Amino acid sequence: MLNPQDKIDRSLLPTAARDDGSGTDVPLSVYDLTVAYHRKPVIWDVSFDLPAGQLIGVVGPNGAGKSTLLKAAMDLIPRASGRVRVFGDAYRTNRHRVGYVPQRESVDWQFPVSALDVVAMGLYGEIGWLRPVRKRHRQQARDALHRVGIGELADRQISQLSGGQQQRTFLARALVQDADLYLMDEPFAAVDAATERAIVEILRDLKDRGKTAVVIHHDLQTVPDYFDYVILLNMRVVAHGPVAETFTPENLQKTYGGRLTLLDEVTEAMRRRESSL
Repeated sequence: MLNPQDKIDRSLLPTAARDDGSGTDVPLSVYDLTVAYHRKPVIWDVSFDLPAGQLIGVVGPNGAGKSTLLKAAMDLIPRASGRVRVFGDAYRTNRHRVGYVPQRESVDWQFPVSALDVVAMGLYGEIGWLRPVRKRHRQQARDALHRVGIGELADRQISQLSGGQQQRTFLARALVQDADLYLMDEPFAAVDAATERAIVEILRDLKDRGKTAVVIHHDLQTVPDYFDYVILLNMRVVAHGPVAETFTPENLQKTYGGRLTLLDEVTEAMRRRESSL
C-alpha cells in the first residue's frame, strides 16, 4: 500500500484540482480528499477531475478505498479534509443529477417491497417525500425495468429475485432518475454473463446519450473493453487518464504490487487486444 506520508507534486495536478473551484462541465472534481476511520486514513490526498461523457473504471486491490471514494463524494461518510464538486457545485446542490448503484451486499433484500417499488424510489426527488406514487411514476419505473430486461418481474418481492435480477433492479432505480452522472459500486460483482452483457449495453447507451458513469470494477482483463478512462487507486491515486495511456503493466504493478497474481495474464490480454486492432 502507498505511504500516506509521500508528497505529491501539485504542479502535476489538473488546474481545476489545484484551485478551489471547478467548471460546471466537470462531472466530478475531487481535491485533496482524505477519509479516515478511527484516525486511520482509508483514502489519502486524492485529487482528480473526470471528463464528461465517458465510461470511467475505478480499479485497485481490496481495501484500496474505492467504495469509500464514492461514498465520500456523495456525503454518505464524513471527510477528514478535501473538497468535492459535482458539476461545479457541492453534491447536495446537484444531487438530482447523480444516480447511485450501491453494492448489492449492502442492501437489505428481505425488506417487503417489490422490484417496482425499489425503482420508484429513484423518483422521490420528483415525487416528494410522503407523497403518493402516481400512475405515471409507476409507468416510468416499469419502463426502467423493461430497459434492464426484467419488466415482467416488476411486482415480484425483491427477496425472490436472483442476484443478477437484484442488480438490474438497482440499476433501473438509478436509470429512472435520468441523471447526468452515475456512480456504480461493483455492478458486475457476482452476476451472470447475461446480466454483465446487459449492464455493458446500458453503460454504452448512457455514454451515447452524453452521460458519465464512474464504475468500481474488479475484472482487470475487461477494463480495456468496458471503459474509456481509468482511475488506479490504492489509498491514493496511482494514475488516472485514458485507458490506452494509463492502464499499463507498469501502473498496475505500482497499484497492486506483489499481490497482483493476474498481472501476466492481464498484460498478455492487453497485448493480444492491441495486436488485433
